[in-house]
Amino acid sequence: MANPKSLDLLVSGKTPWNKWRRANPDVQAFEPDLHEAQLHGMDLQGFDLHEADLTEADISEADLTEANLQATDLRHADGRSANLSDANLQKANLHGADLRGSHFCRANLQGADLSNADLRGADFRGADLHEADLKKAMLDGAIFDEANLPLTDPNKHREARKRRPESVSV
Repeated sequence: MANPKSLDLLVSGKTPWNKWRRANPDVQAFEPDLHEAQLHGMDLQGFDLHEADLTEADISEADLTEANLQATDLRHADGRSANLSDANLQKANLHGADLRGSHFCRANLQGADLSNADLRGADFRGADLHEADLKKAMLDGAIFDEANLPLTDPNKHREARKRRPESVSV
């Protein structure tokens, strides 16, 4: 269950929240505790949530555009139709998260754990998936049906454009 103090501070707005995060850089990993927090549809645009515990949280339809979610624990979170465009999800743990229909446009997913995540219909246009290990994620049960995934190897992209420019979208 989410720590009531952390949740109250989060709902008070981006400015007090981010000010508290800057004033408390020594907060332990996976703090603040937002485990199972009900954040459905909230405007969390630009919030600093790095290393927060958002396991099993409901962030469905939330606006997390430009949010800092670096090394955040989002295991088994409900993030259906969340907007994570331009968010920093570097080394985030998204294991088993339901992220159907979410937007990851231009998001940084370097080193993120996407294993067993449901990513059906997610939009990854312009996302940085370097070291996200999509092969491992696919082998470990991640579901990418109908997801918009960019080509991960830029050299393959250049070669494909040389051979069949009409069949590759840029």
